[in-house]
Amino acid sequence: MLTRGAIACTAVVLFAMCWSAQADAQGRCTGPTSGVPPQTIAALARGVNVSNWTENERLQAPSLELLRAVRSAGFTHVRLPVAGDLVMRAFSPRATIERQLAGVDTALTELIGLGFHVSVDLHPGDGFGRLHRDDPKAAMAALTDAWSSLATVIRKHPVERVFAELLNEPDIAPDRWQSEVEQLAAFVRGQLPQTTLIVGPTYWQRADSLPQFRPLADRNVVYALHFYDPMVFTHQGHWDSANPSSRIHDLPFPLVADDPAVERLRSELTSRGDNEALQELDNAIAQAGSPSYVARQLIPAVAWQERYARPLIINEFGVFKPAAPRDSRLRWLESVVDSAEANCWGWTYWELDQGFGLADPRTGRLDAGVIGALMHPR
Repeated sequence: MLTRGAIACTAVVLFAMCWSAQADAQGRCTGPTSGVPPQTIAALARGVNVSNWTENERLQAPSLELLRAVRSAGFTHVRLPVAGDLVMRAFSPRATIERQLAGVDTALTELIGLGFHVSVDLHPGDGFGRLHRDDPKAAMAALTDAWSSLATVIRKHPVERVFAELLNEPDIAPDRWQSEVEQLAAFVRGQLPQTTLIVGPTYWQRADSLPQFRPLADRNVVYALHFYDPMVFTHQGHWDSANPSSRIHDLPFPLVADDPAVERLRSELTSRGDNEALQELDNAIAQAGSPSYVARQLIPAVAWQERYARPLIINEFGVFKPAAPRDSRLRWLESVVDSAEANCWGWTYWELDQGFGLADPRTGRLDAGVIGALMHPR
């Protein structure tokens, strides 16, 4: 009998030339590692973003009980977004930077003590985003400034336990980012000679951005994708009322045009004259329509890995909870994990305890259904 992972890989093969992700007799992945230590690839296999700890000024840690529950559930990796603007002198005073760095140090100590491996993810806000688009020289100075400071914290911890993610979702043209990331990686490598680096392409780190991105000369690098397709499903009930997806609720997955729930939603949007939301919905329906949708969307990444033999990870994926049907949400999560694991890619769920969370923020307890969808036997 085919495992779910094998089925996902079969779906990919039907649509593209699948890279040969191999598994040994025990079913363990033996895909490409390049110059990345095999133990790092293993550590990145199953992770979660802890996005509300060092991504803002509050430095509010999740409860120790919740983190222990995450570790007990089988997660090996935490992606720790760090508020980039709060560790850059271009945007913050020295006292703010020092407080933020101390918070990162505390988080690393706690997470490593619980048995996690940690990616320190430079996750800037709007201030750096504008600077990056408008002033390349100043933006590169801010990036090297941030990594000079973060490296002093990372060096305090075991090199095999902490990884450096150079920049979350770079919002510039691909050719410019290619040049910049090569320079930035060389700079960070000088600061952290043995640390595994994590980098991704532009355009929200989508799989279809990878064909425009060349791997770095540095071999100790893992390449990171984000996956939220179809956005109208994963972001339905969006928190920003100006976003068309905020007016979409109870949308199932897979998206099939003649599904009664889809027909009902189309009718409601049509009667309200909400052409913007209706167009987004119809575009998603045209692209989806089968359980193999996720595997098809990841074809560019499969082909990229076949070409370059470099390790990949999907280190953001998730569904905003308030408006999504629970069974569809779990089905989508399972599909993403199946596709990742079929290709020997690690994955890191977005996120721990907010709108997409593994846990209910009111109770602080893990959602058993989500854990089951992510960790189900394959």
